[in-house]
Amino acid sequence: MHGAAGAVGSMVTQLAREFGGYVIGTGRAADRQTALDFGAQEFVDLENDALEDVGGVDLVFDVIGGDIQKRSAGMIRAGGTLVSVVGPTEARAADGLTVDFVVESDRAQLSEIVQRVRDGRLRTNIGTVSTLDNAVAALNPTERHRGKTIIHVRP
Repeated sequence: MHGAAGAVGSMVTQLAREFGGYVIGTGRAADRQTALDFGAQEFVDLENDALEDVGGVDLVFDVIGGDIQKRSAGMIRAGGTLVSVVGPTEARAADGLTVDFVVESDRAQLSEIVQRVRDGRLRTNIGTVSTLDNAVAALNPTERHRGKTIIHVRP
């Protein structure tokens, strides 16, 4: 799971673990503990570790793209799958599938996710909660952390 400590990656990591997957998370060194806390069993620091040392995997879920995605395609075992949420990919798994994941809203599936959050089976990755009055400061690109800011609107 690339980006295992991010908003999407942390959710995918938890769901994969719930359904029996062995999760190897990736990201920056500073995100190691967060990824492990969300359920990754191993962590690869994409800036300092060799991604290819992981070996063959059945599934790569990619929220990063670019060079990481290209290198990941070569790690897919025969019959495995590379899933990208960053748009159509040029990378192709040699003996497996490559899927360009597109989200289509489904009320029942969204309700299931909400229920999992409510009953504690699924945790969200929220770093900062701000009021609408502080929205501009919270979204300031020089201070913003991707996927970790929520603007709370009170009636």
